[in-house]
Amino acid sequence: MIKAVALGKAELGVCGSCMDARGMTDDELVKAAHRSTMDELTDWTSWADKVITF
Repeated sequence: MIKAVALGKAELGVCGSCMDARGMTDDELVKAAHRSTMDELTDWTSWADKVITF
């Protein structure tokens, strides 16, 4: 599902706390993804008509 979203040119935000807990760096993310924040999640949730999380 995420691959289809990335191919559709959508923005993908990855939880920074989750990345830290797993020792992940920004370099390990796919091109379409970036380290995100709770502020960005709040903005996206407020903006969106529907929200999908997984």
